[in-house]
Amino acid sequence: MSATRVFVARLAGCSVFDPAGDRVGKVRDVLVVYRNTESPRVVGLIVEIPGRRRVFVSIGRVTSIGAGQIITTGLINLRRFEQRGGEVRVIAELLGRQMVLRDGSGEATIEDVAIEESGPGEWEVGELYLRRPRAGAAPFGKGPSLLATWDRVREKNAPGEAQSAEQLIATYSDLLPADLASTLLDLPEERRFEVAGELPDDRLADALEEMPEQEQVELITHLDDERAADVLDQMEPDDAADLIAQLPDERGEALLGLMQPEEAEDVRFLLNYNPETAGGLMTTEPIILSADSTVAEGLALIRRHELAPALGAAVCVTLPPYEPPTGKFLGVVHFQRMLRYPPHERLGTLLDPSLEPVSPETSAAEVSRILASYNLVSLPVVDEKHRLVGVVTIDDVLDYLLPDDWRSSQGDEHPEPVSTSTAAIPTRGRRTSRGTT
Repeated sequence: MSATRVFVARLAGCSVFDPAGDRVGKVRDVLVVYRNTESPRVVGLIVEIPGRRRVFVSIGRVTSIGAGQIITTGLINLRRFEQRGGEVRVIAELLGRQMVLRDGSGEATIEDVAIEESGPGEWEVGELYLRRPRAGAAPFGKGPSLLATWDRVREKNAPGEAQSAEQLIATYSDLLPADLASTLLDLPEERRFEVAGELPDDRLADALEEMPEQEQVELITHLDDERAADVLDQMEPDDAADLIAQLPDERGEALLGLMQPEEAEDVRFLLNYNPETAGGLMTTEPIILSADSTVAEGLALIRRHELAPALGAAVCVTLPPYEPPTGKFLGVVHFQRMLRYPPHERLGTLLDPSLEPVSPETSAAEVSRILASYNLVSLPVVDEKHRLVGVVTIDDVLDYLLPDDWRSSQGDEHPEPVSTSTAAIPTRGRRTSRGTT
C-alpha cells in the first residue's frame, strides 16, 4: 500500500523494485527543487543500482512508497546521476540545516523532512521535524522537538549553505563501510569534507579504506595532521601504508611521527616493500597462536566481530614470540577444520601440511595465482628466517587485480532508459525539471 506521507530519513536504504518484484537498487537520497513561496517540490530519488552507480529516478516513475520499499514503473535511465543547479538533496544537504521560525520563537535544526503526495505522481515537502537548541547549560540531552510546515520557517543563512553535519552523520550510522565511502564520494566536495571532519575516527578510517587512492589523498589532505594521524591509527596497517605512500614524503613522515608507536612501526615496516609484492599487499595483524593453544582458543579469537572475514578464515601457528616477525612459522589451521575437532584439541596437531608460505618478494601476480589454484582466502608470508611477517588476504589481491578506478567507474553502457523487467511499462507522460517521464 502506498503511503501519502513519509519521512525521508526512513527512506534511506529502502529497496526499490520494479513491478515484477525484481530489486532495482536502494534509495540514497531524495531530490527537491525550491519554489518561490510554496514548499519545495520533489523531483525524484537518487537510487544506487548494482555496481554502486547512482542514478536519477523521476518521482513520476514511482508508483508506490510504503512498507519499507518503493515500486517503480520499471523504466529507469541508467545514466550516472549528476546534480543540477537548483536541485537540493534532502539527506545530504537539507538535514542539519538551521532554520528560523517566523513566529519569532527562535531557531531550530532540521532533523528530518516529511514529503507528502499532493497529486498523482506529485510529491512535495510537507512538514519539517525540527529540534530546538538545548535549554540552559545542561551538558546532556536534547532540546525540544516540533513539527512545522515550510511556510512557518526560513533558512538562517543563504539557501544552499551547508549547516551542521551532525544529523547527516546520524543518518549514515548504519551504512556498511563500502556504502559509506560511496555516499561520501557522492556528496558535493565541500559537504564531503565537512562530513568527513565530523565523522568518528574509526568510521572515517573504514570509509577511507574503501575509497580510490586519489579520493583518499584529497580527504586526508583536508584534515589537520593530528586528526589525520588518529584516523590512520584506526586503519588496517596495509591500507594506511598504501595511503601514506601516496602523500608527499614530508607529510607522510610527519603523520607517522604522530601515530601511535606500534601502529607507525607496522606501517613503516610495510612501506619497505614494493607495493606489487606479497610484502606490499600483506597485513601485519593475522591471528597468531602457539602449537599448544586449543581449538577453543582459536575459535574465540576468530569470533571477534571487528575481525575481517578473510583474516578469520585461518589461524597461524608459530613459535614465540607471537607478534610479527614471530618465531619460526609452523603452519596454519583453517577454521573449518577447527570446527570438526573437540574444543580441547591442540592446534599443533591440525596444521595444514599442504600450504606453503611465500616470501615478501613474491610477486602479486604469483600470490593471486596461488590463492586461485588452491581456493584460499589468505596466504602466510615469511622472511628468510622462516618467521611469519604477515598474511596476504583475498580482498587485497582483488584490489590489486581490479582497475584503479573500479570503485567509481561503472561505465555508461546504457545511456537510454531501459526496462528492469521483462515487459516495459509505459511512462505516465508527466514532465519534471529533468525532462519527460
